[in-house]
Amino acid sequence: MANVLVKGAGVAGLTVAYELRMRGAEVTIVDPCENGNSTASWYAGGMLAPWCERESAEQAIVDLGLSAADWWEEVLPGLVTRKGTLVIAPARDVKELDRFAARTSGFVRIGEEAISLLEPDLNGLFRKGLFFEREAHLTPRRVLTELKAVLAALGVQFETEISATKTSDFEWIINCTGMAAADPALRGVRGEMLLLRSKDIALSRPLRLIHPRFPLYVVPRSDHIFMVGATMIESDASGPVTARSVMELLNAAYSVHPAFGEAEVIETGVGVRPAYPDNLPRVVKTENHISINGLYRHGFLLAPAMAKQAADIVRKERRVSRETDCERAGL
Repeated sequence: MANVLVKGAGVAGLTVAYELRMRGAEVTIVDPCENGNSTASWYAGGMLAPWCERESAEQAIVDLGLSAADWWEEVLPGLVTRKGTLVIAPARDVKELDRFAARTSGFVRIGEEAISLLEPDLNGLFRKGLFFEREAHLTPRRVLTELKAVLAALGVQFETEISATKTSDFEWIINCTGMAAADPALRGVRGEMLLLRSKDIALSRPLRLIHPRFPLYVVPRSDHIFMVGATMIESDASGPVTARSVMELLNAAYSVHPAFGEAEVIETGVGVRPAYPDNLPRVVKTENHISINGLYRHGFLLAPAMAKQAADIVRKERRVSRETDCERAGL
């Protein structure tokens, strides 16, 4: 049975810990932040939207993310909402829908009546849209908390620090620390978000607003809360959200529905997302070290597939090592 140390308790670290434990490994997770609210995962939108992401991403993102909703539903039953994604545009930008459609698949074009049936509170506000029926979403903070509880029940150990001496006791070390991994190939992409509360609007699914300057998404949470995000700024600065970004996000949200103009701003947040030059994730093995990184803006969508890749490497290498030991012993 492999003894594995996982560094990082964001979505990548927790998912690979689960996959390893399901393969029989003894797993310890080390992360200096006990509550997990310093990770980029904490500020994520939680959209499991592989077809929508194809608009700005490679086909590999679609392929890796197709089974994400099923994985999360299997591990955390009841925490995945499967109501699709609605893509809309203001009347002046409706041609942008054609550009979005040309780069994606898995949708149907819908008109004003169908939009109103899906989201009654948008009645009369948008004439055309794209509906990605097979997509899903989840609430990242609840999912991270629940997954930690599942892992603890399975016997995974959580530590806030591990000494260098103790680190050498592990057969494998898996680094899932994002920007903290200090990989020179990585760059930071700053994403800023808002949490708004409004009792004057109800939404059933994520909305993506197509806008030439301020594209955004609005994801419904519980208790009349909506997550509005997110900027994509080429920067690894993790400081507070900027006034410019707040204004842009609020203006865009207001263009989705005027009720957002009276919403309470209950939280602002910043997450720095690690990305490689090609914006594709990587699982890299170097001796007994494995790195999972570069999930960019697709953390919850891609983490299950990357976790499986890393866990398969550990299982395969351990099997090869065991067979080699048996051969040496003449068994």
